[in-house]
Amino acid sequence: MNTIKTIAFATLGCKLNFSETSTLSRSFSDKGFTVINFKETADIYVINTCTVTENAEKKCKAEIKSAAKRNPNAIIAVTGCYSQLRAEKIASIPGVSIVTGTTDKFQLIELIEEYLQHGKLIVKTNKTNADFAPSYSINDRTRSFFKIQDGCDYHCNYCTIPLARGKSRSNTIEKTMKIAKEIAASEIKEIVLTGVNIGDFGKRNKESLYKLLIQLEKLEGIERIRISSIEPDLLTDEIIELLAKSKKILPHLHIPLQSGSDKILKAMHRRYNTILFKQKTEFILSRIPNCFIAIDIIVGFPGESVEDFENTLRFIESIPLAFMHIFPYSERPDTPSILLENKVPTSIIKQRCKLLKEICNIKKTTFYESNTNFFAKVLFESNNDHGWMTGFTENYVKVKIPYDTKYINQIISVKLNQLEKDCIFAGEVL
Repeated sequence: MNTIKTIAFATLGCKLNFSETSTLSRSFSDKGFTVINFKETADIYVINTCTVTENAEKKCKAEIKSAAKRNPNAIIAVTGCYSQLRAEKIASIPGVSIVTGTTDKFQLIELIEEYLQHGKLIVKTNKTNADFAPSYSINDRTRSFFKIQDGCDYHCNYCTIPLARGKSRSNTIEKTMKIAKEIAASEIKEIVLTGVNIGDFGKRNKESLYKLLIQLEKLEGIERIRISSIEPDLLTDEIIELLAKSKKILPHLHIPLQSGSDKILKAMHRRYNTILFKQKTEFILSRIPNCFIAIDIIVGFPGESVEDFENTLRFIESIPLAFMHIFPYSERPDTPSILLENKVPTSIIKQRCKLLKEICNIKKTTFYESNTNFFAKVLFESNNDHGWMTGFTENYVKVKIPYDTKYINQIISVKLNQLEKDCIFAGEVL
């Protein structure tokens, strides 16, 4: 590979993909490659794909096209969830050199060497997904996305992730802590625990996420721990109680709801109902009053009637949220929901998404306003946005102060003075 010097990465989708891309990037850097921006002319382009929505697949094709246009002679490697499920489709796109799935992505260096020797298209997608490959991001020295779990055993009717990622699996707590100590030895102040279904951590090893959190809280060198998306039926009371008492695990939870209609939740094959979800959120706020709670909502699942959507609206109004991630239902090949009848017209889905976005804006503003004049600790990032720098409080409120390099990657006490239109507080350093 003497003449191959530069490599560029594009990441589509979730925080889990970002953690894996970062690990891949470090492995190439360790081998002497220069990692450059994806928009530059590189010898190798790696696209780490997502398959959650149809839009993610369109982005993948667009990235392949743009890479091939920048350097027609480049090696283009496409990896991740979309390539795991649609390897042949991707292999047929002009310019693609290597297609690899979710497991084989960590063999990219060897596959590139093989391609350079033979010059023939390589397609490799291991269907077993039996092993767990830990990863973490370190590009942003402020925080790290730390992959602690992979795969999913839930098989919701609309989701392709179990097909792409395989069964739920994770390392032991001992091995996970070994990786966590690597992160702690860097300048990173905050870790974000990521995975496909992190509430399932340790299940096959007779361990648990709760026990891992106890160990992580003891870890020196890491000052903040955030939990990413966790299923409501796996968010145990003991985890919530730990958050309430913890000085490191932050009051910020992302809990997928998907629908406020029990009929639709059952059709989706979700493992809870609205009663459980409401009890969970009420218990969280009884123990952690300032907790930032975000949810996911899928709009227009097949069979979602006017009554079902109205039930969703009423349910969302009844629970104290800070934010909603709103997704129009997207048909995914090989999922059971694609066979369901009573499809919701696209125009109706758009109208319903618009209504939910209006409610989301009100909920978010209300939550932010409730933090006015509070004193909080903010971890500031390095970006300079027209003379301002930003960071997040423990409960994920965004704050800006005049740019000052001495505050980069520092946790600073700030008073939240004035809420601006874009839901960013103008803070006062104490």
